[in-house]
This record gives sequence, C-alpha cells and structure tokens, in this order.
Amino acid sequence: MSERIGGARIYLKREDLNHTGAHKLNHCMGEGLLAKYLGKKKLIAETGAGQHGVALATAGAYFGIPVEIHMGEVDIEKERPNVIRMKILGAEVVPVTVGGRTLKEAVDSAFASYLSDPVNSIYCIGSVVGPHPFPFMVREFQRVVGIESREQFIEMTGSLPDDVVACVGGGSNAMGIFSGFLDDPVELYGVEPLGRGAKIGEHAASLSHGSEGVMHGFNSIMLKDADGAPAPVYSVASGLDYPSVGPEHAFLSSQGRTRIATATDEEAIRAFFQLSREEGIIPALESAHAVAFATKLARENPARSILVNLSGRGDKDIDFVMEKYAAFVEADFATAAGARSED
Repeated sequence: MSERIGGARIYLKREDLNHTGAHKLNHCMGEGLLAKYLGKKKLIAETGAGQHGVALATAGAYFGIPVEIHMGEVDIEKERPNVIRMKILGAEVVPVTVGGRTLKEAVDSAFASYLSDPVNSIYCIGSVVGPHPFPFMVREFQRVVGIESREQFIEMTGSLPDDVVACVGGGSNAMGIFSGFLDDPVELYGVEPLGRGAKIGEHAASLSHGSEGVMHGFNSIMLKDADGAPAPVYSVASGLDYPSVGPEHAFLSSQGRTRIATATDEEAIRAFFQLSREEGIIPALESAHAVAFATKLARENPARSILVNLSGRGDKDIDFVMEKYAAFVEADFATAAGARSED
C-alpha cells in the first residue's frame, strides 16, 4: 500500500491479531486478575464497538467471574457480531435505551449498576477515562503496545519511526502505543472522528472542538451543548463516539507533545476498503481512522516512516459496512482492483 500511495513507508502494529480481535484484551486480562485478587463476584463494564465487551467477557470466562456489559441500542444494532460473541461467552448484555443510546449512555448505565453494589462488583472501564485510578490502570496495562512496537520497529528498520499514529475516542490504544515513544524524538498523532462535519452532533472530535469540562468523574476536554452539558456525538465507528477524551491525552495535547488530527466517516470508509484490498487486512472502523490519516501524512511526507496502531480488526463491522457503503466504495475502488490484477 505504501508503494501505491507513493509516499512514506507505513508500518502497522497488528493489535488486530490479538485473541478477541483488538488491543482491549491487554487491559481486560489485567482487570480480571485484579478482580480475582480482590475477591469480586461480578465484572461490570460499558462497551461501544463491542471490542471491550468481548474482551472482558473472555476474561470473565477465563477467570470464572460473571460479566455484565452495558451497550447502547444504536451500537447493539451496528455491532451485532460482537453482541453475539459476548452472549456466547456467557456475558449478560444490558441494552441502554436512554439519550443517544451510544457509548456515553452505556458508561452512565454501567456506573449506576456498579454503584448499586460496589463491594461485590468491580467496574472494568474500557478506556483511559473516568476518575483515578482508571486512566492510570488502563494506560499501564496498554503500555505493552508501545514497548513491543518500539522494540519491533527498531529490530525491523534499525531506527525509530518518524511518526506514530493512532485513533482516539477515549484513547486507550493511542495512550498505549504513545507511552513507548514519549521520550523519543517521534511525532505522535491522535486521530479523532470528524464524522459528517464540524457541527455539534455531527462528530466526536473532543480535543479538536471541545473545551475543559468534567464528565464521568474526570476533568478533561469535552464537547458541550449550549448549557454546558455533554453534547450529542456521532461517528461511524461505535468505539469513538464519546464526548470527551482521556485526561492524559488532554494534558499531552496541551503541552504540545501530541498532535491532534481528524478523519471523516468518508475518509475512514475509504481507508477500510483500501487496506482490505491492498493488504488483505480488514481493519476495525476505529482503526481505519488512523489508517486514513496515515495515508494523507504519507503523501505529504514521502521521506518519513509512519507507524500506525491497527488497534482492531473489522469482522464486527462488515455487515454494517456492506449494508451502508458497499455500492459507494465498489465503484471507488474498481480502478485499484484492476491495476492489481494487471500487476
């Protein structure tokens, strides 16, 4: 794909090859171990795209602890394969029917369930958000991504990457890979979902369009409505439609250590099909946002090397993508497919 783009060399950190299909298992196994050590009787969590839910359901099955997953009705419809996986693994999936019926409301519902019995249950948060120690815990569990990719990149190329790119919703995969390069002369790009445009309710780009605020027990940058409450958000990627971002991401951005970029729905869908057809790798729609920005960055900087955190695979998205976007993208990629067959 790098050769066809004609720009920088693009490398992928293949977290999509993890058992359950995403980086989420890294922290879910850690949370499961913690719950077992504390003697907890139930694991409670929210999920958007379902990747965290599937990973936690897997951890619960492995450690023998019941799991309760809260998921918005909108996301249940979009991510049905992951809903089925959670149920097969033995988890109880609780549909959230209030508000926007997506990730923010799922977090509200999961917190309420946890607070009804905090002695016997444990909240296993899915990203680097929430009150302390949740952002710290998830970051530390996900540091393995940055540690591995730094070692692997040097081993493969003899040097560090020039740029590291990851999608950002709450920010767990990005914080994980960024942690391995914070002390290096490497540009770090967090790619937010610009959705259908820059108007409130049309995107979930918190760092790009938000301001300081408190939600779910943590102070960060968030998208607000006219009354200062969390604004409605949207993204084609269910794992990115959250109206705030991890506080460490907000801090790093404010210090100029990370750069904030965006990708629209259309750009993410194009990247989804491009990576699938050029490399035989079907990415999650969340990860496709990072791939989309990386291809733009590669064209503009042909002498650089770019590392993308491919945080999840797209099995969960294929029904939704083919239903909503098949006709649009088939025509768009006919030329590329023909060029490949001639080669």
